[in-house]
Amino acid sequence: MKRIILILFILFIIIYSGTIYYHLKKSLPNGMSIEGDIHQVEDVELLTDLTYKNKQNERIVEHEIVDSMIKEVQNANEFIVIDMFLFNKDTNKDQEYPRLVEKFTEVLIKKKQEMPSIDIVFLTDKINTVYGSYNSEEFNKLKDAGVKVIETDVKALRDSNPLYSGFWRMFGQWVKTGGDGHLPNLLANSAPKVTTLSYLELLNVKANHRKLVITEKSAIISSGNIHNASGYHSNIAFKVNGNIINDLLQSEESTARLNETLNLPRIKIQEESKAEVKIQILTEGKIGKHVLKEIKNTEKSDSIWIGMLYLADRKVMNEIKAAAQREVNIYLVLDPNQNSFGNKKAGLPNIPVVAELRKAQAEKYIHIKWYNTGKEQFHPKIVLIERNSENTIINGSANLTRRNLYDFNLETDIKIMASKNTKVMKDTKAYFQKLWTNDGAEFTKDVDTKSNLPLFRYIIYRLQGFLGFTTY
Repeated sequence: MKRIILILFILFIIIYSGTIYYHLKKSLPNGMSIEGDIHQVEDVELLTDLTYKNKQNERIVEHEIVDSMIKEVQNANEFIVIDMFLFNKDTNKDQEYPRLVEKFTEVLIKKKQEMPSIDIVFLTDKINTVYGSYNSEEFNKLKDAGVKVIETDVKALRDSNPLYSGFWRMFGQWVKTGGDGHLPNLLANSAPKVTTLSYLELLNVKANHRKLVITEKSAIISSGNIHNASGYHSNIAFKVNGNIINDLLQSEESTARLNETLNLPRIKIQEESKAEVKIQILTEGKIGKHVLKEIKNTEKSDSIWIGMLYLADRKVMNEIKAAAQREVNIYLVLDPNQNSFGNKKAGLPNIPVVAELRKAQAEKYIHIKWYNTGKEQFHPKIVLIERNSENTIINGSANLTRRNLYDFNLETDIKIMASKNTKVMKDTKAYFQKLWTNDGAEFTKDVDTKSNLPLFRYIIYRLQGFLGFTTY
């Protein structure tokens, strides 16, 4: 009997290990992890959302991104494609937020009613219904109005949480989630209850994390969600036009194919070959490739500006340290990770990351500030690299984390390359300088260099990164 148990145990370990390895290294579905063609355009428009306290200690909220997305929807004539990670109105009962979801839903329905022939496709993540635990009122309204809603099936993606997902692949994925929930909704206490099986699927920790709106006239690639509880977050987006729209549409077709075959239209635009600004779409692992390459290629006279919700990837951190040793000046504006949708957090990963960077050999070239957050998050995912010849921006949905940079989540970023004298580069540098110098408000605050990082917090951060059992 003991021998049979031993054989079964060995067989289990072999199958479990093989499952982990395969789903960690398997090929991605077609159309994932792409670097698009480089397109030349006259310029790119920077869009920002900012929440801050002015000199009179008043809370100011400036919304530009969602308002611009709404305007693009209203101006569309041929098609609208939206891919949005978070799109729900769920909040904690004691909190009030802007009603972004209700407003955007109404705009889409009105557009479909005014132009019944226009194609509207809305891709999103299953997190909005906690993997089928309940129905989304907004999704139902959109479907009833004729909008195609696709909750992305991410099972075909690689597993970012392999030790857990190995068990899930073997035993859990065959059981259908959904049904009447009975557990508290930890994402928002006003939302419906959640089933056990939905929570078990949630623990795979992977998502369609993209945030963009595409029409035949323009595309907006953003760091921000259309999501009530995110309504006060600070974010950055870029509005582009030209044939990069076709690259984005092709990428979204590939995402839709995880669920069903979908053929999206294309546009025809004659691009200006002498235009000053070059733009390129990057998705999934190609974002990590380009971020690392751009930081690695910096020299002594260059500068790196980073505005980020999460900075945790070891490769990126090593390149930042190496750049500092080359005497590249690096400016980091980071979220302190102490609040998420009104709930307190432990400061992971950014607090231990900052403590580590402060101890780097060339620490004097690494300048760090916290964004002065309240109940909101500093949610951008932007890298600006200044060179004498050509500046580079990489911005979109991807944080500088393993999950976001290396083919686990679905992510979309835009890479912008242009002279420092172009409007988009001037505007982006001005944005960073405004935050850094606290021009007109208390946007940022200095890092407390006297406080010591608790050892247990650093251990948890490194352990989470090693095991993959984390959201970053």
